[in-house]
Amino acid sequence: MDRLPLLDPTAAPFADDFTAGAPDPGRWVDHYLPHWTTPDRSRARCAPTPGGLELRIEADQPDWRPEDAPLRVSNLQTATFSGPEGSTRGTHRHRPDGLTVRTPTPTRLLWAPREGQVDVRVTASLDRGCMLAVWLVGTEHESPGDSGEVCVCEIDADAVGETSTRARTGVKAHHDPRLRTEVTEVVVPVGAGQAHWWSARWDASGVVVACDERVVFTSAQHVRGPQQLMVDLFEVVAPGPVGEYPKTAVVHAVRGS
Repeated sequence: MDRLPLLDPTAAPFADDFTAGAPDPGRWVDHYLPHWTTPDRSRARCAPTPGGLELRIEADQPDWRPEDAPLRVSNLQTATFSGPEGSTRGTHRHRPDGLTVRTPTPTRLLWAPREGQVDVRVTASLDRGCMLAVWLVGTEHESPGDSGEVCVCEIDADAVGETSTRARTGVKAHHDPRLRTEVTEVVVPVGAGQAHWWSARWDASGVVVACDERVVFTSAQHVRGPQQLMVDLFEVVAPGPVGEYPKTAVVHAVRGS
């Protein structure tokens, strides 16, 4: 397969063009994995911008968890799940250093299909120390083994050039013994400040990832269980001068089948 066509926006059961100027609470949770931290640290900073929604890292924004500093993030996601306070049950146990639930969150599945396709139109950040990411992550609400991830894209700001961009894409096993981590770096013809589409299709036949409809990754691995969409802007360096902020990326549109 050389191309993965975009979904028809009029037929996609999950779609958002962010014309409301703020995350729609019927579609999005504007917190990053809120169960592992506290609401003041997990809440996204965002603002309307022409043609989409700007994800922001602001000068006064706290680290996601004190233990992980420096790490600040503004994220939109389409589901939540956790066990009780103090437990280790919860979506995306991505760190090996003892994540425990600090803010129990109810199970909410705003959009969490077991297979399908997602298209996300973004403009990556150019700001020092930032990364834009789009992930499909197992909710784990049915089983802690359903933790596999489709890494649609991860784009570091310093990997964005004038006419091309390096990005990471692939499959991450996390705690799913049925998967193996299979992540690769690709170069796509997308320049600085350019809006572009990332798409992923996943089902029992495997995973396909495309940039602007051109396939850049395929795998025969079957990522099982309900998957939630996450669109994130991270800052992973120590805070700089106030004049560097806000640091930004833009999500323009999302389509999901």
